[in-house]
Amino acid sequence: MSNALAIAHVTQALALLIENNVGPEFGEAVKVEPRKPPADPQLEQPTISVFLYQVTPNTSQRNNDLPTRAADGTLVKRPAAALDLHYLISAYGDERELVGQRLIGSVVRTLHEIPVLPKDVIDQAGERPYLAGSDLAEAAQRVRFTPTVMDVDETSKLWGMLYQTPYTLSVAYQATLVLIDGRQTPVPGKPVERPTVRVLPFGAPGAPVPPGAEPKGDLPSTEAGHTGVTQGGAEQTGPANARKAAKTPAKAVAKTAAKAPARARRSTPRTGGSTQPEPRKNAPRRSGDDGTED
Repeated sequence: MSNALAIAHVTQALALLIENNVGPEFGEAVKVEPRKPPADPQLEQPTISVFLYQVTPNTSQRNNDLPTRAADGTLVKRPAAALDLHYLISAYGDERELVGQRLIGSVVRTLHEIPVLPKDVIDQAGERPYLAGSDLAEAAQRVRFTPTVMDVDETSKLWGMLYQTPYTLSVAYQATLVLIDGRQTPVPGKPVERPTVRVLPFGAPGAPVPPGAEPKGDLPSTEAGHTGVTQGGAEQTGPANARKAAKTPAKAVAKTAAKAPARARRSTPRTGGSTQPEPRKNAPRRSGDDGTED
């Protein structure tokens, strides 16, 4: 985060970065000015102008700090404006020696080799009296420079806004990301007065459902614990019957069904016969069977 001086601080630091690297490579003193292209350029001395022509909100971070206030209007988070800075870098010099093209080549090499604004350059730019109080050096987010593609139509519109300024060879760069922090200090949150912890078993009202479990209302009757009646008349629990039936082969089930009619015929009494069981041959005779006593 940084304060409102961040925009001017980045412009001045960019001019210093170009001046510190282009001059030694070019072989002579190069004047770098953080201003718009001059209407009457002096071609005797090599000159580079760093012109900030547009400031736009950063599309990826523009809503990162919402919401910043509570429902009652209390500030809970300091707002921050995320910005992108668009620069036009122009070069002037003797056209017979292609000074402008040599300068633009050196600028492109410098910003491609050092795309992130170094901290020592930020500290050097902050020594200007008009930048006193800037805290750009303390920002966690470093500013990165990326070349911008501009077609002929955009270039003509841009230079058309510069009244009576002759066109010269230029390159456009975008500086990302500049965060301007708010001045108000948010109110600290109230401490927790009484912690409340609830422990509920699975299945209780209001308790979370364990992963992979199904609600009891959706289970079939055998899975819900209902009893079933087998052929012998014994009652068994539904899940046990289901597991036993699942393990019984299909052939065994067919064989059992075929034997069921034979059992039924053996247990059915003959027509006209006695339903009482016959006495055993060697059974001892009890008194009263033939009218005599033992």
